[in-house]
Amino acid sequence: MLSTQYQVPSTASEASLRLIIVGPGRAGGALALASIAAGHEIVDVLSRTPGQGYGPELDWDTPLPEADIVLIAVKDEAIAEVVSRLEGGVDGVDVVAHVSGFVPASAIQPLHGVAIGGFHPLQSLPDPERGARALSGSYVGIGGDSLAVDSLNLLAASLGMIPFRLEDDSRPAYHAASAAASNFVVTALAVATDLYQSAGIDPVAARPLTERVVANVFESGPGAALTGPIARGDIETVVGHLAAAHHVSESVGRQFSLLVEATALRAGREEDIEKWR
Repeated sequence: MLSTQYQVPSTASEASLRLIIVGPGRAGGALALASIAAGHEIVDVLSRTPGQGYGPELDWDTPLPEADIVLIAVKDEAIAEVVSRLEGGVDGVDVVAHVSGFVPASAIQPLHGVAIGGFHPLQSLPDPERGARALSGSYVGIGGDSLAVDSLNLLAASLGMIPFRLEDDSRPAYHAASAAASNFVVTALAVATDLYQSAGIDPVAARPLTERVVANVFESGPGAALTGPIARGDIETVVGHLAAAHHVSESVGRQFSLLVEATALRAGREEDIEKWR
């Protein structure tokens, strides 16, 4: 059900938009909560699992009500199916946009008579509540028709987000970068957590270290931020690290080995890789 814990950001626009959310999961739910708090109206929700509580829920076979923006927040592989099911039912809609960072905005072109766009929050949205709180201050990639871009920029401003233009041909590299900046970090910290726990140490002890390293990357660049035994070429230390990781489990050892190899390539120490194997 709809929570009232999320508060509207101070940067919210006074203009109220009429929104339709297709797929109120983690991303769609976060956008719904943040939009409601910003004073926008959710005029319709389309979902395979009714009862989310974000607004009126209509059947898929019913033409959509009048709305300024429809946000399609489903899995990438489901966007084409959603577009197909919406054909013929969007006469009262101005803009249809998906929230994928990878799929081109042009994937919505089969819907005639509407402006099409993409609205990708560059933020981790683990659940609607935390996702809604995280949107303000986050960047958002926006692309598509000029009308769609104008409307989506207005939505972004009302949510306290920072928009940047994201063209269709840039999406694969952009989304790969975003995955590396989030998922790869999670994998590295998961491996670190396994190793800390094997040593009887609370992983929270690494939080100041990790936060400082991340700050170093954005302040000085990855090259200057990369330190440690791999960058220095301390072969025996790295061999010891690999042994400790394999001692935890074969899976942790393999993951750690892959991270070591990737770090060595980044540090320009490709010749050291065979010495560690």
